[in-house]
Order: sequence, then structure tokens, then C-alpha cells
Amino acid sequence: MTNARIARAAPDAAANRFATLTFEREVAAPPSALWAAWTAPAARAVWAAPTPSVTVEFLEAETKVGGREISLCKVAGEPDIRCEVGWLALEPERCSVNHEVISSGGNTQSVALVTAEFSGSNERSRLRVTVQLCSLGTDMEQGYRQGFGGGLDNLAGVAERTMILRRTIAAPRTRVWAAWANPEALPQWWGPDGFTCRTSRIDLRSGGDWVFDMIGPDGTVFPNHHRYLEVIPEQRIAYGLLWGENGPKHADAWIAFEDDGDATALTLGMVFSSSEEFRSASDMGAVELGHQTLAKLDRFVTGR
Repeated sequence: MTNARIARAAPDAAANRFATLTFEREVAAPPSALWAAWTAPAARAVWAAPTPSVTVEFLEAETKVGGREISLCKVAGEPDIRCEVGWLALEPERCSVNHEVISSGGNTQSVALVTAEFSGSNERSRLRVTVQLCSLGTDMEQGYRQGFGGGLDNLAGVAERTMILRRTIAAPRTRVWAAWANPEALPQWWGPDGFTCRTSRIDLRSGGDWVFDMIGPDGTVFPNHHRYLEVIPEQRIAYGLLWGENGPKHADAWIAFEDDGDATALTLGMVFSSSEEFRSASDMGAVELGHQTLAKLDRFVTGR
């Protein structure tokens, strides 16, 4: 995991090369939110850095069995640290297993097997992470303790302000994707029941954005700005939600597209920027409004 801070390799590093570390967290969020925060690339990017002095840059991320994640951990004045993760097992809301290799300057610092176990109810979750570590550099065990400790504290906070919506649409993924990624189609169905869109500009690509107004049934105008961070055709979209053009960001969001037989399973996730933003959205009925939006997409795609 990218949030382990690594020391330089030492030829005689040795005595305690192997270690098994265990981390546990109680989280005030349902297992679905905790699982999404742990696995979704857009959410992992929010909590990965263990401290404000660390910046994590994701170069590649594909959370599926056989997929990999590559990131760089950056600290001012120090060499970049590369983390390569390979996903070995993913049992939603139950367990994940991945291996990771940490390197710096082309030298491997450590390898580890990371097992995460999830349990809980509708309101609370428990996470247990076991790291089987082989150190090739110095101070690796302490670095992992500090890095995972800070990262999992961040993860708990992210999960507690994460909202997850799911819907299965009886249409192939190519058709569902086309409704989401077509600049002429998206404004036709986006928004809850009774709302319409008025677009100022729309550029649905990585690095593009969508500036638009949501107009409520009573004519109230709600300015919006989506900044697209990642667009991978027929797989996922990650974007920031801003209050009006270049306004303050109130959430990091993503939509994932998966085959479900002949249908398409959608997951829409949002990590709100603060607990206050999450409570405000919840009080305004964001879950129900989001489900209405996905239902409109369903009707748009299927004609039903």
C-alpha cells in the first residue's frame, strides 16, 4: 500500500526481515460503504496518503482479480516510492487479498501479502487487515505500522462519509455506457424526477468537464460543475462535484459499469468532502434523489 513510508535499502538489513502485522478498525458506516472505500480507485485516492506531507499519485488502478494498482508516494526532498499492488481475491464486503511490492530508485524495499476481512451490520463495520511482510530495506516494519495506521484512520473517515447507490439495468453495457458518455444523451436523463438540465459546456473525457444548471420543478436553479478525472470506456468514470463553475468541491464521485449476464450492474459512489456535507446531503434525501436519477437512466436506455 502506498502509505507505507520506506527507508533506503541496507545490505546488512536483516535480523527481523519477516513480520506479521495486524490492524483493526471499527467504522461507523455499513459494510457496503467500507468495501467501496477500500476497493474503488476514486475512493482509494482520497484516503491513501497517511499524512498531509505525503502526496500519492495513481498511475494505474484496476480493482479486479488479476488487476493491478501502481502508485507513487511523494514526500518533499525524498525519492519517490513506487507501490505495485496485485489483486488476488475479492469477495465483496467479506474479504480481499493482494500482494504489494514497494521500491525506491529501482530497488525493491519490501514485499507483502495483505488480507482485509470485513464484517458488520447496516450501521457499523469492522475491518481487520493482516500484513505478512518481508523487508529488504531498513525500518520497514515501523514504516508499515505508521503508514497503515494513518491510512486506515483516513479510510475510516472516508467510509463514514461515503454514499453508495446500485442499480441493474436490463441492457448491455455498451448501450448503458453510450447513454452516460454521449454529451447529447447525458443531459436528457440526468437528475431526479421533475428536474431538467441546462448545459453551458460539456466535454466527457479525462481532463474534461461539464458545467450545467439543474432546474427544479419550481424553477429553482442549482449550478453544478463536474470535473472528469478519469474516463475509461465501458468501465468507470471518476469526477469531482463542485458547487457551480470552479466553486468549492463537495464530493469525489465515480460510476462503475459491470456485466451482469445480459444486463449491466451500475455502482454510483460519492465520498463527500466533509461529514457536514454528507449529513446535509443525507438530510436533503440524496439517496432517494440518486435512485430517481438512476431510474431515469434505466427508462432512457430501456424505453420502459
